[in-house]
Amino acid sequence: MPPPPPHDPEPHWPYPSFNVRIEDLAHPGAKLFLDHIRVDEALRYAVATVFRWLYTPNSVPTHVEQVLLVLRPMDGVAHTFGSRTHKEIHFSLNHIRNSEARAKDEILGVLVHEMVHCYQYNGLDKAPGGLIEGVAGILGPLERRLGPPHWKKEADGEWDAGYQKTAYFLEWIESRYGDGTIRELNEGLKDKEYDEHIFKDLTGRKISKLWKLYRAHLEELQGPAL
Repeated sequence: MPPPPPHDPEPHWPYPSFNVRIEDLAHPGAKLFLDHIRVDEALRYAVATVFRWLYTPNSVPTHVEQVLLVLRPMDGVAHTFGSRTHKEIHFSLNHIRNSEARAKDEILGVLVHEMVHCYQYNGLDKAPGGLIEGVAGILGPLERRLGPPHWKKEADGEWDAGYQKTAYFLEWIESRYGDGTIRELNEGLKDKEYDEHIFKDLTGRKISKLWKLYRAHLEELQGPAL
């Protein structure tokens, strides 16, 4: 019996340097983080996941030189900011404590989500905020176990409401129109202002028609009472 074919080697991604700051080592969330996570491996995993889904070895951006992860007591979950070359991810120790039952997957999912914000394009700051969050959110469901367990597929309201609503809509577009569609969407937001016509360029359909088709798809799966 012949041996299985070898796995393709991981591309030589341009990883930034990583730093971490924990502002309260006595916090239960800090203990959970340190018990479940090798921070260097987790941050490399988050960067590699972003690169695999949104870029190719030839298109991956190289401008981010350093990512600082700050673990601190705060409200909310996490947020990312910084300059073009230096990014900061602030992650709530309170949220980690409250996610004890699935701490590892929750931490990795949040790190992936926030790492997207370090690298994604935004249509020269003109893309809807909901689209930006949807692109960041799609990687959790695509990586399967990293999607927040409370997220549900919803078809009410607008497509660009962000987070779970937009993420699952984009996941559907990816599955319907081919692997790499969201990568192409991100690339199309690199050097020019956002225009919703980008969806027609990618799929042949206007965004309003895509949203209508997606709603019909969910109704077929879940029944009409949405």
